[in-house]
Amino acid sequence: MAGSSSKEELVQLIKRFGSNLSVKLSSLFSILFQSRNLRSLSAIAGFALAVIFSWKLLKPPSGHHRRQPKRQTSATSNSDSTTSSQLITSRTCSPSDDSGAQNFDNELYQPVKPTLGQIVRQKLGGGRKVTCRLLGIILEEHSPEELQVNEATVRSSVVDVLLEITKHCDLYLMERVLDEDSERKVIMALEGAGVFTSGGLIKDKVLFCSTENGRTSFVRQLEPDWHIDSDPEIVSQLARFINCQLHISQVKPPDRTSSNVLSSASLEQFFLSS
Repeated sequence: MAGSSSKEELVQLIKRFGSNLSVKLSSLFSILFQSRNLRSLSAIAGFALAVIFSWKLLKPPSGHHRRQPKRQTSATSNSDSTTSSQLITSRTCSPSDDSGAQNFDNELYQPVKPTLGQIVRQKLGGGRKVTCRLLGIILEEHSPEELQVNEATVRSSVVDVLLEITKHCDLYLMERVLDEDSERKVIMALEGAGVFTSGGLIKDKVLFCSTENGRTSFVRQLEPDWHIDSDPEIVSQLARFINCQLHISQVKPPDRTSSNVLSSASLEQFFLSS
């Protein structure tokens, strides 16, 4: 309050000084014009400059300049507030780093589904030679008599598995037939299904015989790692000579089956089931 009172007194003093100055300047100008004295004119001009200079020095700072720092502080405060608000909003709307890292770990360690070729090799346990019956396993027909009457038909669901076996194993197909025409039908059906195109299976590895014992003899001579058959009698006879056998049957086998004999409803189901 004391500082404000002193400023007001200074302002009033300057105003009174200005008023007196104006009166004196008027008198001096009147004398100057009457006397036309150049020295008096120079003195008056110097005195006027001195008064103006003193007025500039004594003039208090304007209110505009006094308030400006406050506005700058306010603007800075608003800017800081806006920046803080943006940061908070950004953190709230964006996913957390922990969540992103967790999703990345889930994708990285997600189990990879094995290919059919990998499944075939795993199921066969490294076996390199395989013998397999045709009727009821590779072909839709189940008996030699059906081959005499109908054209041979390869089961479409087994083709992919059969091709994978031919890629990784030495495969021999065999069947009992009643005539040469049945042999021709079988070869044509296999050729039409593309079984020979992979290069692993050739026509010379499709064997035909006239008796069931002939198929048993083929298997024992070839000494495969795996034999696949649908006849339970032949599977039983070969159990002592073959390391692993797969019995294809829609009927569940009895519990007395040998430990080296596995069973499945179909060839493809054995490889594709978990």
